[in-house]
Amino acid sequence: MTNGTDLTGKTAVVTGGGGTLCGEFSKALAACGAKVAVLNRTENKAQAVVDAIRSEGGQAVAVQADVCDKESVRAAREIVADTFGLCDILINGAGGNRPEATSDDEFFSMDTLNDPNGKSFFDLEIRAFSSVFDLNLIGTVIPTQEFARDMVKKSGGVIINVSSMNAFSPLTKIPAYSAAKSAVSNFTMWLAVHFAKCGIRVNAIAPGFFVSSQNRSLLFDEHGAPTPRTGKILAATPMGRFGRPEELLGTLLWLADDRASSFVTGIIVPVDGGFSAYSGV
Repeated sequence: MTNGTDLTGKTAVVTGGGGTLCGEFSKALAACGAKVAVLNRTENKAQAVVDAIRSEGGQAVAVQADVCDKESVRAAREIVADTFGLCDILINGAGGNRPEATSDDEFFSMDTLNDPNGKSFFDLEIRAFSSVFDLNLIGTVIPTQEFARDMVKKSGGVIINVSSMNAFSPLTKIPAYSAAKSAVSNFTMWLAVHFAKCGIRVNAIAPGFFVSSQNRSLLFDEHGAPTPRTGKILAATPMGRFGRPEELLGTLLWLADDRASSFVTGIIVPVDGGFSAYSGV
């Protein structure tokens, strides 16, 4: 789905590009004519996306990068510049959660607190909590510092961050991820103001519930049956289903296209099947 978007001649960088959602982002940008650098901590996952893009006649390169490591991202920036030229479009898609920063219960329970194998709020590992913040927030800041440096030289560019519906209303059990994505949304608005005079637009997409390799085991059991958490999610989503990755592409391409969204900056767009609108009654 290209929606008539023409990104010919543009260089796009997608962090976390080897993942389920950002892999689709990378393919869509390439289908619109962009030269796409697929950045991922695990290079073989990025290469699989690149191979798919090239099989359709697109231009792409896989680049190994750790978004929490400034030197790693700086090296990636040099590879991108040498291969495709300076960055025009940056998609900050790298992110995720850690089990050690996830509680067992939705509501505090003394039983869990007293269970030596339980994990209450008080048992959450601070290092894991910090790691989740680093990946989602610092992993957005560092690539922006590196690639937007080229954008200000050209007086133009597009930055699209990936937030979450957790940023609007935190989900139970995952306080670190919810708080980190809220920070991403706030940072998106700050950046939009900061870069407004430079011709750089900064926005974010806030996906609702999509099945990915990271959350599949939380949503379905080993037999493929929906978990109780899936039941709650779908009950709170008026459309009654999970989103499909391709259903994010219209929003992505709209925000990436200077002709379509030239006066749009500083917004976080929910793509959530009505989750944010539903009160539960």
